[in-house]
Amino acid sequence: MNWLKPPGPVAPGLRIGLLGGSFNPAHEGHVYVSEVALKRLGLDYVWWLVTPRNPLKSASALSPFEARVKQARSMAHHPRIIVVDIERMLGTHYSIDTLKRLMHRFPELDFTWLMGSDNLEIFHRWRRWQELAALVPIAVIMRPGTVLAALSAKAMARLRPSRVCDGGRTAKAPCIVILDGRRNPQSSTALRAQARVPEALVSAIPAC
Repeated sequence: MNWLKPPGPVAPGLRIGLLGGSFNPAHEGHVYVSEVALKRLGLDYVWWLVTPRNPLKSASALSPFEARVKQARSMAHHPRIIVVDIERMLGTHYSIDTLKRLMHRFPELDFTWLMGSDNLEIFHRWRRWQELAALVPIAVIMRPGTVLAALSAKAMARLRPSRVCDGGRTAKAPCIVILDGRRNPQSSTALRAQARVPEALVSAIPAC
């Protein structure tokens, strides 16, 4: 594991938020989640973990990996948001495997797993999600349309006893904190749908 180059500054005690996903495409909602976590949790950096393949989504629906990484880097304009392609280098496809490899490689860092409340609703479908929750604190940032996720998500039945933590520097897993505030409505699904509209209009115009 020594060959894995740190994607950003590394020092004992640095607090790193991990935001994984397809980023298909990256959007202001991802930036919002990251900025809320940086401010409210006192994180030093947020790493965007762009996954080559999302096990819960069709591979045919994903844009090429390199294009998603490049677009994410153009969107991550905050100086403490770092876009990384670590999962491709590690050959991992599941968040739990990526997290364990990162913890092994960078034991001096304090990781917090970040997710929007829309992902909390499907968290129970992630491979070995209970193990992930036992390894690092989890911060859930509320997103429009899923404001009841903290109450209704299946995973919360298991995690709710751990919800008392504030996600601060002394937080230890299992620990989940729900962060709320101004909510950014953008989603990758909506952006892809918008991109298809002009294509549909063009295809509907009869040839002269």
